[in-house]
Amino acid sequence: MTASTGTSTAHSTRGPKPHISLLLATWFGLGYLPKAPGTWGALGGFLTEILVGAVIFYKSLPVLRMEGDVYFWTSPLISSYLQVWVAVAIAFLGVVVANRAAKYAQVKDPQWIVIDEVSGQLITYHLFFLVMPLYWKTYLLGFILFRVFDIWKPFPARQLEHLPGGWGIMADDWMAGVYAALVLRVALHFRVL
Repeated sequence: MTASTGTSTAHSTRGPKPHISLLLATWFGLGYLPKAPGTWGALGGFLTEILVGAVIFYKSLPVLRMEGDVYFWTSPLISSYLQVWVAVAIAFLGVVVANRAAKYAQVKDPQWIVIDEVSGQLITYHLFFLVMPLYWKTYLLGFILFRVFDIWKPFPARQLEHLPGGWGIMADDWMAGVYAALVLRVALHFRVL
């Protein structure tokens, strides 16, 4: 068997390229940027938060609208719930697409998969979604805290990496997001910001 035959055989075991999964797992290519893909992924989570928040906020501005004979507007509380649902959807979508991308790459947790950082960053902002003030210092501190806990991986984050497939790729970043959210909440409680 020649080297080229071995290469084509190895490639054929991968199956078809999962384009959509790769696109989402790299969060639209951010994972391919050079140096510190985790930071790029967290930045992707931050930008997703801002974009989703802006769209939902715009759609839920307390503008009086009329539908038939009824006047109504969307409550800002509904906006918070919608953002949480977006974060939950990205978390579970991440398990699926990270699993497919890792299987295609034939690597347990490729660095270029950054949907886990996106998801962890969103958890940082939405674990205490009903009391999180919309203030730039809150978002900045949340970003920094998430990166610290994502790199440090305190117990049980590092152990969660050993879960199978997409769960292992995602769960350690979810735990980092939980730690970051807790510290952020304490900082807000004691008015550090």
